[in-house]
Amino acid sequence: MEKELTVRPEKAKQSLWASSSLAEKEGSIIPNHQSAQELNCGTDVARARWTLLRQVLCQKQLDSSNSELKQVSVRRFSTFDLFTRSRVVTLDTDDLSDGHWVEYRSASFPEYSAFLRDNVGPIRVDEVLNSFDNTGNVCVWPSEEVMAHYCLKKRHMFSGAVCELGGGMTCLAGLMVAICADVKEVLLSDGNEKAIQNVRRVIERNRQAGVFGSAQVSSRVVRWDCESDITALEGHFDIIMCADCLFLDQYRGSLVDAVRRLLRPDGTALVLAPQRGDTLGAFCELAKGAGLAVHRYQQYDEEVWDVHLKMQREGKEAYDENLHYPLLLTLTKGPPLASPTL
Repeated sequence: MEKELTVRPEKAKQSLWASSSLAEKEGSIIPNHQSAQELNCGTDVARARWTLLRQVLCQKQLDSSNSELKQVSVRRFSTFDLFTRSRVVTLDTDDLSDGHWVEYRSASFPEYSAFLRDNVGPIRVDEVLNSFDNTGNVCVWPSEEVMAHYCLKKRHMFSGAVCELGGGMTCLAGLMVAICADVKEVLLSDGNEKAIQNVRRVIERNRQAGVFGSAQVSSRVVRWDCESDITALEGHFDIIMCADCLFLDQYRGSLVDAVRRLLRPDGTALVLAPQRGDTLGAFCELAKGAGLAVHRYQQYDEEVWDVHLKMQREGKEAYDENLHYPLLLTLTKGPPLASPTL
């Protein structure tokens, strides 16, 4: 049963921002060039969001009978099937409130798995009414899944200190690096406090399971626009990872600056994100303007590419290359890296 939620008027502005960030991530804020079918798809979601905002402004309780409000799904395409998911039974009743434990196991490298406490399915209203970017609190997005798979496949390239920026409530990619790679340190970060609270529990559960190697694994809130957060970690990381974090205009420049400052002089950033209109291109231009060498790869993993081609071939209505197929970017402070092999 959904909880009843009364929202104060001062929450209204941040409510709109949070719901809009979810819409931008999945493309409900429709670029002009999209088809009439896509416009219709986005209209239903937008209508639900504005209905929600209207109720917030009127200080009304959310209508528990309104399924359109309670289940505004943004997961038209949810997975490349690179990991299997198994529900983990737990006797800890504290874990039943906001999600459940699942084991994510790599389909290609089944010797590697991690326990996650994630939130799947439709988005609940109490998740949308949150501060800062809460899109990572909803699910493991396809780009994060692909990043985790890519890290497993390229595990021998990782060394030293590694950081995942914007990893959401699971930081699956960073977890996989901590599990499979010979690294000294892995920092799992996000700008949302709720996400990091969950990540701390995820780290502890996996530490108890003994899946980490010799790496020191930690988590913290890192907001790209917070000077103190960036200063504390400046010049510290050999590799930075970031999956599907380019869609918000107001934070794109801050992300570029954070990557540039957090990397060591010979460090590398790996960014996976779909084109999503002009957002990826805008990020690349900002990165180049900041003095970073940027290289873009469309085909970087055979399995991911095969799924992409299959979805296109079968004409899946839920799959939109512009929204769902992540391109790989490498960012360095020197010349671009050589093209990765499949």
